[in-house]
Amino acid sequence: MIVRYAAYNDIPEMANLLCELFSIEDDFAVDAEKQCRGLKLLLDTPNAVVLIAEWDGRVVGMISMQSLVSTAIGEHVGLIEDMIVTHSYREKGIGSSLLEALIAESAKKKYGRLALGADNRNSGAIAFYQKHGFTTSHMGLMYRLRLSY
Repeated sequence: MIVRYAAYNDIPEMANLLCELFSIEDDFAVDAEKQCRGLKLLLDTPNAVVLIAEWDGRVVGMISMQSLVSTAIGEHVGLIEDMIVTHSYREKGIGSSLLEALIAESAKKKYGRLALGADNRNSGAIAFYQKHGFTTSHMGLMYRLRLSY
């Protein structure tokens, strides 16, 4: 298994991973076209990092991070999104390898904090992130979808 930066030719396999992820989350809908468009936007964003885990030439996991500025700590911070390891490859250390590689990327960028959202009902994901040093916050995510423009 290797962890590497994602490339444009990985988009179809990453979109499949996102479809798997979004199928278990009530907040998001599976739409392969939108997922491909979003992945291309991420890859085109200079301060975004998208890493994949590859096992025998197959993309089996991914994680992404974008840069934000926190006025609370006066520094750049990383927002982690889209952490997924395909179901049949879980419990092999792939998720830990992806997250540790992304944490190393955030250290290189001198980010003051990493943040992520996890479904409150996904106790396995919450335990995984806590094992890697993340703590829960009293701040909840809220969305306003479909802005007018």
